[in-house]
Amino acid sequence: MPITLQEAKVGMADHIDQQVIDEFRRSSLLLDQLTFDNAVSPGTGGSTLTYGYTRLKTPSTAGFRAINNEYSANEAVRENQFVNLKIFGGAFEVDRVIQDTSGQINEMEFQLNQKIRGAANLFHNTVINGDSAVDANAFDGLDKALTGSTTELNTDSHIDLSTASGLDSNKFTFLEEIDNFLAELDGRPSMLMGNSKLITKIKAIARRAGYLTSNEDAFGRTVTGYDNIPLVDLGYFYDGTSTNPVVPIVERDPDGDTTPTSGLTDLYAVSLGMDGFHGVSPTGNGVIRTFLPDFNAPGAVKKGEVEMVGAIALKATRKAGVLRNIKVQ
Repeated sequence: MPITLQEAKVGMADHIDQQVIDEFRRSSLLLDQLTFDNAVSPGTGGSTLTYGYTRLKTPSTAGFRAINNEYSANEAVRENQFVNLKIFGGAFEVDRVIQDTSGQINEMEFQLNQKIRGAANLFHNTVINGDSAVDANAFDGLDKALTGSTTELNTDSHIDLSTASGLDSNKFTFLEEIDNFLAELDGRPSMLMGNSKLITKIKAIARRAGYLTSNEDAFGRTVTGYDNIPLVDLGYFYDGTSTNPVVPIVERDPDGDTTPTSGLTDLYAVSLGMDGFHGVSPTGNGVIRTFLPDFNAPGAVKKGEVEMVGAIALKATRKAGVLRNIKVQ
């Protein structure tokens, strides 16, 4: 049965686990809104965590015919897809003396909340950039799934929004590109996702054109949107050594003039739902698990862990898309 994190929280008896679910939801609008198909059951010995589904690649069409003529036959094209659930999260250690003397800031709670943010951050990064061919422990993301698809747009040109003058002179061109982009999708997307620089540019253009909207999320926070489609800043990914935008800012040569253009980024759109873009998790409500330190047990240093088992699935290619090559710096 498909569940959201909010629904998974209801089935948890442990109050701490419920708080952890809420922290995941607070740290990510995507995780808060995402539906998980909790249908994967490990095979013999627990070694198989594979989710199989059929992706609609090209829909069927209809047409007119003349008397004594047949219809031109065409069929919907689908392909079998498989995704392996992946295990991710992290551990932290707290000395019992530090915990006992932590004062106003509870050290264990602080470390737990930071680990939750790190796991959500990793999920964001993998949703966009995941490539199991590069990292066998990760699931494939949208960048890989949408490359070469019919909803990958603006691959052979770029739009310059990097300066105030460029923003002003190209705002209507960009609005037209967004509208064309949205028109290629199957239905209105649930959210538009990008990095902070791009989301800021879109807000500025939408404000000038009268398309900037705002609503409240489940926690009472303001969610800004483009024509009521939430704009989601996926933030920065910290890999332990460096920090970079989840949706990268790169150098490419989309114009084909052999002179690469720097400062280019992409805008992603997803339609959340079981017929579109959704999460995958094991059977039951255990999408996220926590293992808290027991400070009453022997041992000076205690370990805690946060763990999530899941992946993403895209059931129809037109339920997600990417608008490439927007120059933001």
